[in-house]
Amino acid sequence: MNVLFDLDGTLTDPKLGFVRSIHYALSELSIKFDPDTNFESYIGPPAHDTFRELCGNQGLAEEAISLYRERYAEIGLFENEPYEGIQESLERILGSAKSIHVATSKPTVFSRRIIEHFGLDRYFNVVYGSNLDGSLSDKTELLNHILEEQGFEPSDAVMIGDRRYDMIGANNHGIRAIGVLWGYGSEEELRNTGADEICSHPEELYEQIFK
Repeated sequence: MNVLFDLDGTLTDPKLGFVRSIHYALSELSIKFDPDTNFESYIGPPAHDTFRELCGNQGLAEEAISLYRERYAEIGLFENEPYEGIQESLERILGSAKSIHVATSKPTVFSRRIIEHFGLDRYFNVVYGSNLDGSLSDKTELLNHILEEQGFEPSDAVMIGDRRYDMIGANNHGIRAIGVLWGYGSEEELRNTGADEICSHPEELYEQIFK
C-alpha cells in the first residue's frame, strides 16, 4: 500500500504559528478582525482561498499572503509540533508500506522544512506540496500529480487527512480515504465528504491502512 499523509492537522499541529502569522498579515494591512475569530477553521484550505475570504478582494489577498509568509517562513513554521503518537505510528507503517508521501496544500518549500525540523523526513519518500503561486494547492490536482509522478494505482493507495479537502481529493481519484479526529475537521465533516474510515488516535492508523 502507498500511503499519503496530509501535514497540517494530521502529522503536526500548526495552530500557534498559523494563527499568529494570519494576525500579523492582517494587522500589517490594517484589516480589522475580531480577535475571537475561529482562525482554526482555516487550517486545511489553500492559503489563496483563505485570504480571499479574509481580505475581501484578490489584490489585498495577495499582499496578505506575502506578509503571512514573511513571518511564517522565519518564525511561524516552527511554532508547531508533531501530534503525540505520530512518530511511533510512522515507524510501524514504514515497515509495511510500499511508499509513504506527504500530500499537503502547504507550499513544498515550507513543508519540507517542517518535516526535516521535526526529524520526520526519514519516514517519507517524497514531500509533495503546492507551489508558491497557488498551483497544486487543490487536493484533487495535487493527488493527480502524485499519481502521475509515482505511477501507482489509486486502488493501491490511501489518503490520510483531517479535513474534507483530503477526503474529496481522495474520492475524486478512487483512493481510499481515512479521516483523523485529532486535527481540525469534525467526524461529521469527514464522513459527509467520503471518509471510508475514521481514526481517533495515531495508534489506530496501521490497522486501518493495512486491514
